[in-house]
Amino acid sequence: MANPLFERHEATLQQALNAIRERGYWTPYPETPSPKIYGEAAADEGRTRFEALLGSTFDFPGQPPASGLVGSERSPYSGALNIRYPRFEVDTLIAASSAALENWRQAGPEAWVGVSLEILARLNKHSFEMAHAVMHTTGQAFMMSFQAGGPHAQDRGLEAVAYAWREMSAIPAASSWSKPQGKHEPVVLQKNWKIVPRGIGLVIGCCTFPTWNGYPGLFASLATGNTVIVKPHAGAVLPMAITVKIAREVLQEAGFDPNVVLLAANQSGEPLASKLAENAAIKLIDFTGSRKNGEWLEANCRHAQVYTEKAGVNTIVIDSTHDFKGLSRNIALSLALYGGQMCTAPQNIFIPAGGITSAEGHLSYEEVVAGIVSAINGLTADPAKAVEFLGAIQNPGVLARLEAAQKLGQPLLDSHAIAHPLYPEAVVRTPLLRALSVQDQAIYQEEHFGPIAFVIKTSSSAESLAIIEDTVRKHGALSFSVYSTDATVQQQAQAVAEHACVSLSLNLTGSVLVNQSAAFSDFHGTGGNPAANAALSDSAFVANRFRVVQTRRFA
Repeated sequence: MANPLFERHEATLQQALNAIRERGYWTPYPETPSPKIYGEAAADEGRTRFEALLGSTFDFPGQPPASGLVGSERSPYSGALNIRYPRFEVDTLIAASSAALENWRQAGPEAWVGVSLEILARLNKHSFEMAHAVMHTTGQAFMMSFQAGGPHAQDRGLEAVAYAWREMSAIPAASSWSKPQGKHEPVVLQKNWKIVPRGIGLVIGCCTFPTWNGYPGLFASLATGNTVIVKPHAGAVLPMAITVKIAREVLQEAGFDPNVVLLAANQSGEPLASKLAENAAIKLIDFTGSRKNGEWLEANCRHAQVYTEKAGVNTIVIDSTHDFKGLSRNIALSLALYGGQMCTAPQNIFIPAGGITSAEGHLSYEEVVAGIVSAINGLTADPAKAVEFLGAIQNPGVLARLEAAQKLGQPLLDSHAIAHPLYPEAVVRTPLLRALSVQDQAIYQEEHFGPIAFVIKTSSSAESLAIIEDTVRKHGALSFSVYSTDATVQQQAQAVAEHACVSLSLNLTGSVLVNQSAAFSDFHGTGGNPAANAALSDSAFVANRFRVVQTRRFA
């Protein structure tokens, strides 16, 4: 008998399967926070639910025994959230997750996928509450918080579920195998196959995009029958706590142990992530964060299948353009969006010393730089508008990097503070632009996460591309952007992208930014350079989260 939740959402699943096959635009979760879509009262109800959480103790019915409370989140806009979460010891989490796995693993793919789809549907209804939770933990502006923290994250979760179902449904449950034996009767075997999950998954979250980066691993593991322990960043617990609460409610209503999904919150500075990751019971690890921590997981957690998204050095090459104003606006917004606190934000801009050709005629190196600087200044001139895309700086580490970067190279554009009209405590910064030489590889081949960018003058676009290929191979990148009207340069750029295994964007001058990645169409990361060992999402991201066990007997 078909699972009722699977039947309820089967049409959405089929549309998702079609979307990942055709790679066109599609989403079941509208990104516009319109009352016509989400309901007239949705915005107010979401804010009210969020505000009710402030200063509260976040509880999970049916949870294992807690050993205390933790909580150290601070809103980049308004200060301490004062939310407390249950603290669970590692052994308690492993025991509860292992116990929940027994019935969950027997439920089968339709139940796993059906539950996952129902969780996503309910999360979508909580998108306004989630927007406030993301905004006040990450520093994203409200619109980005709604879109990236809500519908876009849900898209990525659904994408992972679709890949999971496609891989699992390709394996038949049973078959009759008959081998001819000449004059003798054929040998006939009855063969059965069962999807078996790997075990317990661990999702280690980040502080800038907790849901967008967390949902792919969470739902890929859940939809393939694994239990999941969610270890959010100590500075951004609330978005994943809301997610876990909704997941547990769905599981319980569907007749499963809610401990199939658990939250492992910790106080800032406590090594809970490494302690969980080192436990031999953990079979899957999804991580987003620093290169140092990601490489430690890859090297020390051989008992688990580890998926990492780490730091990278994202680059832009300017060779020539048909629309210099559009190029300048696009680069300016790419640098400014969320204060450069995106894993896909560009950092290095390579410009030939002899300048570029454009529809306006030849532009010198200095004129190209001046155009970008002018676009940034124009974009950030009105503080009330600027804060709606700049957002706020998430943590003091970004400010420390920004201060250190002000001493590097030569000044092109200083970063300055902008006062937020609604949140006086918010730390808002405009992009910093410094000039470097080709010889400054020790600077520009390192990631400087935040509103920091470097302009590197090269002898030619060929030299720019050669440097980028070397940088991506050694240090990784998640985005690579080229502006060129020359077909040969475009072909060379594509060859660099293929050799270094990094996604390429050509001549983005409109509303699409190199920072942006659309679920069901764009692959986020390739898994082929040091910035990430997996792509979000593809078959490889889900297929190794389960095994197939065969039983055969004579018919």
